[in-house]
Amino acid sequence: MIGIVGIVVIFVMVFGGFIISGGKLGVVLEAVPHEMIVIGGAAVGAFLLSNDVAAVKHTLKDLGKVFKGVKWKPSDYRDMLCLLFELIRLARQNPVGLEEHTENPKDSTIFARYPKIQKDHEAVELICDTLRSASMNYDDPHQVEEVLDKRMTTQAQHSLHSSHALQMVADALPALGIVAAVLGVIKTMGSIDQPPEILGHMIGSALVGTFLGVFLAYGLVGPCSTRLKAVAEEDAHFYQLIREVLVANLYNHPTNICIEVGRQNAPHHVRPSFTELEEALRNVKQEAA
Repeated sequence: MIGIVGIVVIFVMVFGGFIISGGKLGVVLEAVPHEMIVIGGAAVGAFLLSNDVAAVKHTLKDLGKVFKGVKWKPSDYRDMLCLLFELIRLARQNPVGLEEHTENPKDSTIFARYPKIQKDHEAVELICDTLRSASMNYDDPHQVEEVLDKRMTTQAQHSLHSSHALQMVADALPALGIVAAVLGVIKTMGSIDQPPEILGHMIGSALVGTFLGVFLAYGLVGPCSTRLKAVAEEDAHFYQLIREVLVANLYNHPTNICIEVGRQNAPHHVRPSFTELEEALRNVKQEAA
């Protein structure tokens, strides 16, 4: 919702201020379709040229995050801690029984209690792969920890690709606006024998290209890129929490301590309180009894 409000404010302030100052919006509206063919078309072409099909699909899919915001809410952090508590406790009580949950999480009764997490491919694989590695009795837990760090880095880079792709478009838009304006000037120079009124109108239309390039870059595309980066970095905390708990488990800390390590490493605004988490874990124990 805040994203929609931001877009409305941008358009109202920019074009409202232009109209209040005595500007004629008709000139802008008349020139926009033609200028957008040049600027928008070139921007889309450059975007397609600099990305593969998978990256294009990923970026288009991620655009919804500009308005939806972060995926993981405070309740999801609490649920993740409860899920990890169940899995770690089972791993220590019955390692063989854990296999059916890590090998086939889609049919796992434990994962099924947390459907939102179960549907997230990355979170489920991160948990299952790490627990599977831990069951191999590594002599040095640092080996698994190093693999986790590399995996988290790769995941972070992948999640930020959409932001980087949009930022490249934003950086190119002002220059593409100048291209459109130059083409407009060339067109105007071809009609230099026309009356001043017509030439003024043509020059004004040409300058709309420069305006659109800068406006789209700094008013829309650039902020969307920044928003996607913020969302990606915020959601990364969720997977970092998984890492912290699983690393603590590798060092054979008590299960409650592992969960508390994860809770304290969650950002403050999504971190469940100690009492809230204790109550949730108490309910988990009662259901498992």
